[in-house]
Amino acid sequence: MTNRLSGWGFAAIGAGAGAMVTVHVASDVNPLYGMISEYAFHPYGALLAGSLGLFAAGSALFAMDLARRGAAAGVVGLVTVWSCCMVMIAAFPTDRPGMSLSMSGGIHRYAAFAAFVAMPAAGLLVAAYGGRHARLLRGLSVAAGVFLVLVLLPYALRMFGVDTGGVPAGLTQRMVVVTEVGVLALIGLATVTGRLGAAPARARLARVPATASH
Repeated sequence: MTNRLSGWGFAAIGAGAGAMVTVHVASDVNPLYGMISEYAFHPYGALLAGSLGLFAAGSALFAMDLARRGAAAGVVGLVTVWSCCMVMIAAFPTDRPGMSLSMSGGIHRYAAFAAFVAMPAAGLLVAAYGGRHARLLRGLSVAAGVFLVLVLLPYALRMFGVDTGGVPAGLTQRMVVVTEVGVLALIGLATVTGRLGAAPARARLARVPATASH
């Protein structure tokens, strides 16, 4: 049952990635400066909502599989948060460029921020269990965090009156999404290989001297 859950999770994430690539190719939003949310206002905007919904479904299936395998509550909770945030981002579209922030736009913005924080944190927790992909998972999680800082930096600079019109904010946002989907996929792999049912590698190593002393 658990392998089937993760299998469907990978299928959903793959389909979501395909829909996301398609909307990028079919629309004329500049990927360097235009935000992903702007695709909602283009003829193929429904693909964006579909992609986010599929990401939400895939991560929810991973969260269910993680829970069934006895993974730490923090990992399950963070993956679940990411899934819920994907639903909220899809259900509450952002505002059109140049418009003041609405309730829908605010929910969209803060749900995206919560998702962007939750997935790297989940990746770092899972990487602590070790395994074949632990180093890559840790690296992608750190990269996602760095890209998130780069996404937030223009907002902070504008608060001080700094013109950030030349900053490729669309590119950094896309790098966050790519790295976070990569983190999610690696968490799925760690789930399938069963690395999450035991204590993290550091904890196991910490117990070795105490055991040996007896």
